[in-house]
Amino acid sequence: MAGFLGWTLDAFDYFVVIFMFDTLAAHFHVSKADVVRTTVYTLALRPVGALLFGLLADRYGRRKPLMANVIFFSIVEFLCGFAPNFTVFVVLRALYGIGMGGEWGVGASLAMESSPNRWRGVLSGVLQSGYSVGYLLAALAARFVLPAWGWRAMFWVGGLPALLAFYIRLRVPESQAWKQHQAEDFRAIMRLVSKHKATLAYMVLLMTLMMFLSHGTQDLYPDFLKTQHGVSQATVSYIAILYNIGAIIGGIAFGQLSQSLGRRYTMIAALILALMMIPAWAFGSSLLILATGAFALQIGVQGAWGIIPVHLNELSPDSIRGVVPGFAYQLGILFAAGTNAIEFGLRNRAGYSWALASFEIITICSLIVVLLFGSEQKGKAFGRHESLSTAT
Repeated sequence: MAGFLGWTLDAFDYFVVIFMFDTLAAHFHVSKADVVRTTVYTLALRPVGALLFGLLADRYGRRKPLMANVIFFSIVEFLCGFAPNFTVFVVLRALYGIGMGGEWGVGASLAMESSPNRWRGVLSGVLQSGYSVGYLLAALAARFVLPAWGWRAMFWVGGLPALLAFYIRLRVPESQAWKQHQAEDFRAIMRLVSKHKATLAYMVLLMTLMMFLSHGTQDLYPDFLKTQHGVSQATVSYIAILYNIGAIIGGIAFGQLSQSLGRRYTMIAALILALMMIPAWAFGSSLLILATGAFALQIGVQGAWGIIPVHLNELSPDSIRGVVPGFAYQLGILFAAGTNAIEFGLRNRAGYSWALASFEIITICSLIVVLLFGSEQKGKAFGRHESLSTAT
């Protein structure tokens, strides 16, 4: 619950911006492209947060760094609502990226280490679906909060997650796997990370492509519907709610399927479904076809993503599970940080539909190849393998 809520509220704080590109551009007297680039700054700073909070999690346990992270990103999000000019807004969105980058790795390691083996797949899907729930809540806020109270209130609402820290403090136990392999110092952690650099490199490659997949199909889609098809803000919000329901279904269903089919082959099956939906998602001739395509495509996209928490945590050595999955995850977003800017630029050359479709076709095909030649450790027993003594 703590990991799910943390990722839900973290995602909400990120996605409120994508529903307000035009609004923020008009308020700060900048171009829409300038506002789109703020998402790049947010994404690019995420590895800093992953490394910082991940190291703290391996050294001092999962709970306290998770509480500190939630409080940090909540305060920064709240302050975004007071930004007096665009420069301050850009700085705050970059700082928010540090908080966003720290939450996933710590929350995922705590959740997966606390899950029974037989439930890992489905709970991985539940955990990752927090991202889609956050997107859904941002769509609801864009539909009801934005018209009633304006853009600043969108960020003020995003400050409420700080209350989650009290829940973590009172209700969440420390990870037993971490207690068995807690680090003596930060240098020992970094030595062990260096020892497993090949595993880290594979994770980073996988996560870079996965970020191309998620951000390339989600971040600009509301703007695509508004500018390419003239869909109203209210209708865009409802469509976003619809396809995020599909994403939640996909994450949980494919997460459970991975318990029997394996992590990689289940991800490939989900990716094939997403690939088949691209024509309806990008080239639909009616609003019904576009909405249906987006719904089904996100079942596939988040179906693959629902397996990521358990897959990365099973690949990671026990003693550095706080830092490695999250750092690989966020390095992937660093390398994929320009996704929105690339697609937005391609729009002027190939048209919005082809910009989205061609980018994702290449991404999905590349992902399938990487997964086919990759590895997995499904069912690995956490807390019983490698300890820090092997690195000293």
